[in-house]
Amino acid sequence: MKQCTVIYNPVSGKKQFEQELDYVKSQLHEQGYDVIIEKTSRQKHAIQLAKESCQRRDDLMVISGGDGTFHECLNGIDQSDYHPKIGYIPTGTACDVANTLRIPKDVKKALDIIFRGNYVKMDYAKSNKGCFIYVSAIGTYVDISYVTDSKLKKYLGYLAYIITGIKEFFTIPMIKAKIEHDHGFLRGYFSLILVVNSKRVAGFNIVKKPILDDGKVDIVLYRYVPLLNNLIYFISFVIGPKFLPGVKKIRTSKAKIYTDHPHKWNMDGEEANSGNLSLTVKKQQIEVFVDESIQKRYFKEQ
Repeated sequence: MKQCTVIYNPVSGKKQFEQELDYVKSQLHEQGYDVIIEKTSRQKHAIQLAKESCQRRDDLMVISGGDGTFHECLNGIDQSDYHPKIGYIPTGTACDVANTLRIPKDVKKALDIIFRGNYVKMDYAKSNKGCFIYVSAIGTYVDISYVTDSKLKKYLGYLAYIITGIKEFFTIPMIKAKIEHDHGFLRGYFSLILVVNSKRVAGFNIVKKPILDDGKVDIVLYRYVPLLNNLIYFISFVIGPKFLPGVKKIRTSKAKIYTDHPHKWNMDGEEANSGNLSLTVKKQQIEVFVDESIQKRYFKEQ
């Protein structure tokens, strides 16, 4: 039989996935898989569980949780020479990875995507602070995903993030940084720096037409403009014009971002250390099941 490990976070989102476990296991059995069920019990536990799945040389790794659970599994996969194919059943609050890849939170529909057997080879970024699948960021609002109270997220969902964001509205940081990239470098004072391998970040469309298999990421830089920063964010995130003063986008395969600002980095919604960020893009290094329409839209080299 084919081998599959299901790694799930029992406290992700509304904490309802365990009610679906028997159904998920039976459906995987019908598809010819011998199934191992692994529940995370602490922070970063999924890293070890993913490494063990790779060591067993599983045919399939099913990840159920939010962006943080996917992030941890990615970091476990990166430490291994063998990479199973990845099926994703999103259960988190925002689920930016799932929203970009159009993977529904409905368990049956998410399984259907896996069972159709259409997968893509997707990029991810590897940095001195760990690997990330869709974003690394520093600056305004980037800590919302991990400072928002978990109980508040359970009962209010995405609204809980909005409430936390309102609290940070009046505390815009000024980050002095130098950014080295494929085409040169630039310096400046920024309020927000995003390194993006995705369409969506924090529920907003940041890159309208991302390419997720070309070995490059988008760096989106927001200049520090006193009194106007929040207006620039609103126009950029909600209206999304092609050109906006104070906002610059760079597409690159590697980058070094130098800053001594005390703000910590956000890696796929998880807290990382402050300081300089150095990264390279690992081109087409993980295989993820997606709908065929998404392959045509965001995976131009396949």
